[in-house]
Amino acid sequence: MTPEETKIKFPFWQYLNQPLLSAEKPPIFNPRRFAQIYHIELLERCWHKECDAKGYS
Repeated sequence: MTPEETKIKFPFWQYLNQPLLSAEKPPIFNPRRFAQIYHIELLERCWHKECDAKGYS
């Protein structure tokens, strides 16, 4: 795969669908800041995800 195919684009749909009146997580109106936080949270979710391809040890 080329870097263009694997690059994560701007999370436009998630940006538009963020809850506006949430008490636990306020909305982020700056698109650059939203993309930065989204990518950090995506990395954290991937980090905590259980891997099915573990070794036999």
